[in-house]
This record gives sequence, structure tokens and C-alpha cells, in this order.
Amino acid sequence: MRRRWFRGPDLSPWAAAILAFALILPSPGFAEDPLPSWRDGASKAAIVEFVAAVTAEGGQDFVPAQGRLAVFDNDGTLWSEQPIYVQFAFVLDRIRELSPAHPEWKETEPFKSVLAGNIKNVMAQGEKGIAKLLAATHAGMDTDAFSDIVLTWLTSARHPKYARPYSSLVYQPMLELLAYLRANGFRTYIVSGGGADFMRPWAEKSYGVPPDQVIGSMIDLKYEVQDGKPVLMREPGIDFVDDGPGKPVGIYRQLGERPIAAFGNSDGDYQMLEWVTAGEGRRLGMIVHHTDELRETAYDRDSPVGKLDKALDDAAAKGWHVIDMKADWLAVFPAWPPQ
Repeated sequence: MRRRWFRGPDLSPWAAAILAFALILPSPGFAEDPLPSWRDGASKAAIVEFVAAVTAEGGQDFVPAQGRLAVFDNDGTLWSEQPIYVQFAFVLDRIRELSPAHPEWKETEPFKSVLAGNIKNVMAQGEKGIAKLLAATHAGMDTDAFSDIVLTWLTSARHPKYARPYSSLVYQPMLELLAYLRANGFRTYIVSGGGADFMRPWAEKSYGVPPDQVIGSMIDLKYEVQDGKPVLMREPGIDFVDDGPGKPVGIYRQLGERPIAAFGNSDGDYQMLEWVTAGEGRRLGMIVHHTDELRETAYDRDSPVGKLDKALDDAAAKGWHVIDMKADWLAVFPAWPPQ
């Protein structure tokens, strides 16, 4: 696979911050506070105690480095997902960009509603409507071309509430957590309901997670030779949906084993959390609860995006730790613009 590096100003500051953070602190472990954006409390203590337990050679909970696998949902866990998923914002912008070449869209749903800005009506058309939008914006090109389109969009797209790049709305505490785990011998994976090919072009720059450690929903692919060049063409069909019960399946397909730590934020992460924490030995399951209406957005049970209901109810019985964003995080996003 050809790696596509993003070289604009939007993503590289976070990669630099992660690298600098890792270099200034000793490894393994950290002599200084490894999680400076986390308030001292139960959530931070659970993370530090877990890492100490599984990395202590000779201890009853010790896990060799090859078994230290941690999986993270992306939307709402590593970066902002409100008011709509970032990939859906990409879809809407692509429809608007492509519309001059498709005058029929002005009278054809769900394109008509997208162009009119009626997102409520777009969502009301369900999976079939969304599938049409995905086919129009994600298929009909090779994989390298799609990566270029995603990276180009990220350079110019801005979040409607914060008026800053989507790529800058990663959660600072989670960046620190990723770096802390890796410094202690963990491999960190993204496991998202979003498209794997949408995340892979920028995940390493944003999170330090390379493309081969990104697990997500997959579109159909077809091998072709065009003008003597072999390519993988993106087809309209959906090959795999990596959400809900699909997440454990996707993890096992790619890793071939059960991770020891899982982090999510919604009911779509329930089965991933359940499967990971049901394994033998010391386990860690954590849920990011969006409680901060001032610095981000407060939502859970009634939200159409990132609904957190059953997982919140069952967290205590399952032994999952609930991260209270408002109470547990000293900062939500990195400073913007970067200093």
C-alpha cells in the first residue's frame, strides 16, 4: 500500500506534539505526569494502575509486549463527532462539489436535499439514501485517488461550530493516552464504524496510528490494470460494516487475537468493549462520556450521533470506567492555532 502523507499545516502540528511529548519523557513509563491533560481522579488512576500492572515483569497481571493491544473507536472517542460525523460532512461537501456535473441531482433524492441544506430530510431517507451518497462520493476511482481527495478536503474544510480544521479537533487527553500506551509497549489500533480508507491517509499524522493499524468499514474493491498500471478500483457496494457487533469481528480478522484494552463512547462500541473485557487476565474498558456543554457538546441517550444509552447503563456491571469529559479532562482540544 502506498502511504499518503499529509504535509499541510492542519495535521502535522499534532504529530509533532506527540513526538515531542514522547521524546521529552523517559521510556518505558514516564517519570513525569504521563497524562497532563487529565485531572487526578478515578479515570486517570484506572489507566495508570492498569498500565503499571500489565507491564510489571513478574507480576500476576504481567502481559508480554506482543500481547499489549489497545483498540480505540474514532468518532467521539479520539475526535469530535458533533453535529455530524466528520466523514458525513465530507460526503455532503463532495456532493456540492460534484453537483455541477450532475444537474439531475437538483430533482433527485437524496441529492436534492443535500443541495438544499435539508440534512434532516437526508437522514430520513435511511440507509438506502446514505448508500446513494456514498456511491456517488466514494466509488468510481482508485484507492490512491480517493486518498488524495480526502487529504485535499481536510486542508480546507472547517467545523461549523469551531471554525477550525476538523483535524485540529482531536482530543488532547486521548493523544496523551495513545502516546503513554505506546511508550509502555502497546500497539494502538483504531476500530471505527467510519471508512478505513477515509481514516488511513491521515491517522498516522493525527494519532501516530499507521494505516495497517486502522480497522473500519470497507467498500468493495476490484483489481484492474488501466493503461498498464495495476490499481484497486473502489466499487459502489459495501464489503464490511465495522460497527456494533461488527467491531469484534473486524478486530479478530485483522489482529487474530483479543486486545486487552478498549476505548469507546457510544452504544456502537458496546460489543467491542464487551468482547475485549471478557478475556482472561487484567482488562481495561473505558467510555468517553460527553458531559461538557461549554468546551465541546453534552450528549448521550437521545443523540442521533454517538448515542450512549445501553453502554452507560451497563458500564458498572461490566466493570467499564466512564470518563466524564467535563470532570476528568483539564483540556479538550489542543490549542488553536498551534503555538
